Amino acid sequence: MTIRQPLYHSSHWGAFSAIQQEDGLAIAPFPGDPDPSPILKNIPAALTHPARLSRPLIRRGWLEDGPGPDARRGSDDYVEMDWEQALELAAGELKRLGAGDPDSPAANHGRHVFGGSYGWSSAGRFHHAQSQVHRFLNMAFGGYVASVDTYSTAAGSVILDTVAGNSGRISREGCWWEHIRETTELVIAFGGLPIRNLSVSPGGSSQHIARDCIAAALKRGCHIVSVSPLRDDIGGADEITRYQPRPATDVAMMIGMAGHLLARDLVDHAYIAKYTSGWEAFRAYLEGTTDGQPKTPDWAEAICGVPASEIRALAEEAARKRTLVTVGYGLQRAENGEQPIWMGLALSAMLGGGSRKGAGFTYAIGSMGNHGKPQLSVPLPTLPQGYNKSGDFIPVARISDLLLNPGADYTYRGKTRRYADIRLVYWAGGNPFHHHQDLSRLRQAFSRPDTVIVHDSVGTATTAHADIIFPATITAERDDIGASAGDPYLMPMQRLAAPFGEARDDYDIFCDLSARLGCREAFSENRSSREWLAHLYGKTEEAMRRRGFDVPDFDGLMQGGPLPLPVSDTPSMMEAFHTDPVAKPLDTETGKILFHSELVASSGLPGHPAWIEPQEWLGGALAQTHPFQLVANQPFGRLHSQLDFGATSMAGKIDGREVARLNDADAARLGIAEGDVIRIFNARGATLAAARPSAEVLPSVVQLSTGAWYAPRDIDGTGLACVNGNPNAVTADRPASPFSQGCAGQICLVSIEKLTGDIPPAVPHEEILRKRGA
Repeated sequence: MTIRQPLYHSSHWGAFSAIQQEDGLAIAPFPGDPDPSPILKNIPAALTHPARLSRPLIRRGWLEDGPGPDARRGSDDYVEMDWEQALELAAGELKRLGAGDPDSPAANHGRHVFGGSYGWSSAGRFHHAQSQVHRFLNMAFGGYVASVDTYSTAAGSVILDTVAGNSGRISREGCWWEHIRETTELVIAFGGLPIRNLSVSPGGSSQHIARDCIAAALKRGCHIVSVSPLRDDIGGADEITRYQPRPATDVAMMIGMAGHLLARDLVDHAYIAKYTSGWEAFRAYLEGTTDGQPKTPDWAEAICGVPASEIRALAEEAARKRTLVTVGYGLQRAENGEQPIWMGLALSAMLGGGSRKGAGFTYAIGSMGNHGKPQLSVPLPTLPQGYNKSGDFIPVARISDLLLNPGADYTYRGKTRRYADIRLVYWAGGNPFHHHQDLSRLRQAFSRPDTVIVHDSVGTATTAHADIIFPATITAERDDIGASAGDPYLMPMQRLAAPFGEARDDYDIFCDLSARLGCREAFSENRSSREWLAHLYGKTEEAMRRRGFDVPDFDGLMQGGPLPLPVSDTPSMMEAFHTDPVAKPLDTETGKILFHSELVASSGLPGHPAWIEPQEWLGGALAQTHPFQLVANQPFGRLHSQLDFGATSMAGKIDGREVARLNDADAARLGIAEGDVIRIFNARGATLAAARPSAEVLPSVVQLSTGAWYAPRDIDGTGLACVNGNPNAVTADRPASPFSQGCAGQICLVSIEKLTGDIPPAVPHEEILRKRGA
């Protein structure tokens, strides 16, 4: 396929146009984007990279011995097959488990099927693998065991749902970037405002505005404070104040600020009386009535390491100014991750800022590019997924627990639930061997089902644990429509290249399977991909026309350029609540912001925000054995693990291996120099990384971003390690708490040693899926 004129397309990290040149695909960012993401440069490598899958693959052990638990997953070889053979094998296994007859006892409404996907495979709204696989399982089995929440924000979203009514609306609504630019006097950003995170949004981001808004706010005189163990978790302006607490202790710093506000009578009691409930219980905690320990800045300093004098000064400045408290996703990806989110909200309430423009509390503005922008006033194209009759689900980060502990009880949001007995895992558009923690444990979990089916465009560690692998197209190889809440453009995504090898769209694979199962009409509704796209766009088109906009029909959209969308002037949930808390109450136990929650208390946690000592932190006993805190944050050069082989991502590595930063004084003490290969390890496992000494990192902290493709290899003298630098070889697969069951994989305790002698090289992406047999 030759592109002779620029075509539009979109990605989660930005809109762009592309044209085919002699040396490959040339990418140009959307002209209206003031700060295009460098991740766009990863795209050209995706078209023909050697890691691409071209034909269906069947694991040899499954082919020869049939379905069943099998510890060979992850090390077995594969047999290439033509599509007809592979589809027949998959359909036969699906029928054995009841697919095609949703009301049969064998189907059991999919209660033995886990439908896995994480939704990031495409910015397109039709070729959205998560929606496609869920729709297919609903039609084929009548349902499936679903997942709820996200690895990114489960603890935060669950606690905000409970104590503020609706975490999604708190995250999405509110023109916070405009407020920061124009009115806010003090921003306290717990977790920073890292530009690398703000380059990404589900469905795409045509306008990256954070960098310009931060610069404009600073020029106006706004004081911005970043609270993070990484000094560069925010833009590099000298005017920004940076505090570096020990990881996992932000909540103690917030509580110390709150205790000082109370002691100095700087609390807005009128705001508390009107908009909150449960204050007296939290006040007793601050004063030490409940545990004999007043929560003073000196108490906080002993935990977080930030000087008490600076905690006092920041609290007093916050009381004087129009203050916005922001909390990023990273803080809640930890043990007791609910606490810093809840405490950030509580601190803001004590300051009384929620009723003033540019002040108050916001969650996730430093974690997603489209959060903090105006919302749209028209619906976006969305593929309906059908009805899931199973009614069963797990918190998304509990996949290993689900597979390893069928029938076991667990708690979630104050209720006791039970893990299903999963016999089939069907995964499309995701890579759990990137997202999940303690990958040795996940390898054990993937040995348990009868069958694992995966759609992917490349050979990852997830495909290496599958029994049936269908090669899927990438977003550049199909037409689609890109759209995202908070982004003011609908993007025509025009096909940029022919499919690689024999790769097929997820939709076409599911159509072929559903035909063999007798449910093609229910799944496809007799529509082609293009007919579906026209149908989905029609809802947005109709809404625009009703509002008087002159918009193109579907063919005009796909042949033209980006379509501007109208934004809403409807007040946000919190704005409406603060205007009239009686008429517009929050969906909480009392209709107000909660300082204290009976539901949280019933789960065995304190009923109010609190410092709860985690198992793995620098002030705990385990730090005597493993003296470094690993921070496994999001990467700069890619989205999660996607397109890790692209130009931007590879430029950030050393000899193909992920880079780990540690404080330069720690590096000097250990005899570690730039580029040295270090082993990062604990009792769960080990990973290798290229060292980079840096003054930006707090002492006793090592920072290793997620996303390197998992490649475990035996190393002489030390045992198994991921040689590419995946931090989830060592992170803990334990929930944030019994209340949220959220992912706690952002931080853990590790040891570090410099490797010498015969060091294994990094494994190229095309060799992750090994031993493809004939």
